[in-house]
Amino acid sequence: MQQRPQSERVHIAFFGRCNSGKSTLINALTGQNIAVVSDVSGTTTDSVSKSIELPGIGACVLIDTPGFDDKSVLGEQRVAQTIKVIDRVDVALLLLTDDVTDEEMRWYKELKARDIPVILLLAQVDRCVERDELSMRIKEKMGHSLIAVSAITGEGMDELRVALQQAVQREERTILQGLVEAGDTVMLIMPQDASAPKGRLIQPQVQTIRELLDRQCTVISSTTEGMPAALAALAAPPRLIITDSQVFEAVYRLKPEASRLTSFSVLFARYKGDITTFVEGAKMLSCLTDNSRVLIAEACTHIPQNEDIGRVKLPALLRRKISPMLHIDVVSGNEFPQDLTTYDLVIHCGACMFNSRHVLNRIARARIQSVPITNYGIAIAALTGILDRIEY
Repeated sequence: MQQRPQSERVHIAFFGRCNSGKSTLINALTGQNIAVVSDVSGTTTDSVSKSIELPGIGACVLIDTPGFDDKSVLGEQRVAQTIKVIDRVDVALLLLTDDVTDEEMRWYKELKARDIPVILLLAQVDRCVERDELSMRIKEKMGHSLIAVSAITGEGMDELRVALQQAVQREERTILQGLVEAGDTVMLIMPQDASAPKGRLIQPQVQTIRELLDRQCTVISSTTEGMPAALAALAAPPRLIITDSQVFEAVYRLKPEASRLTSFSVLFARYKGDITTFVEGAKMLSCLTDNSRVLIAEACTHIPQNEDIGRVKLPALLRRKISPMLHIDVVSGNEFPQDLTTYDLVIHCGACMFNSRHVLNRIARARIQSVPITNYGIAIAALTGILDRIEY
């Protein structure tokens, strides 16, 4: 964890037609040869992400996308990959080099419909003869101001950097907001079963510990089995206990009455998503039947383990509490269905590998299709009957 996780960085994507100068602009903006540049149409064949620190902006992920007018043999698949990028974009740069086409207008409207800040660029102005007239026509057609830039001469680059700084300003969200104060003792319960990575902690645990230390809290870490001894070693009960969701029930039975309880998954549901929607979605659990269909969505793409929470433990809990006949599908990474209407409920992981924009887009998709959506931790707490007794 030497660098800021990619999921915590601002995702900035470059969109435009083939050879509109996306890759060249990325190289000019960063002062590095990050993206491959060529006059050959379709040089960028897949979306390419690069983590970098930009002055005045901070930790970013720059995403170079294939041209959305790619007509090559694999063009349709490449455009489909570009569409998926929109789900995780915090700021979009749309490059234009000529009069606006219907395709460019469609992409612009799609980005705006997702409430994504769009910076409109008249790119390659060093090659543009009638730039003033072209700029005026684009502004009139799109109703949006634009910046004239040249990666070759450097024109407009300072203005672009300022526009990016303004676009990435957002409300600061923290994992433990409102739950702890300086001086609190917080106990972390982290089972070390076969699904736990050997020799290291997982990202939510690392981020939570770091924020607790930043908040001047005392952190006590234990496994589930070691929890009684850890509690006995304390002079007073911990203010808060944060557990892995899969042992919610066991930890609840062991916790002191004075200690509040939550889980890493629930914390990240607050931090990355919409906790109110997740809690509301959990109500659907009591309505599921033998004929119901549930989608479990994992953000990461790890190789499943025997004790995997999303593929083994959560499905087993659902079938034990609801019905052995319950139909459950599991998807991972970017494999999230466009059509969710065949499902009665979506249960999403804590999404530590996704940025907030990505999670909120999935929630919005479920809401638009009137499909309830909840979160691993919230669902497990509801299934074990303690949802009203945990902190969220």
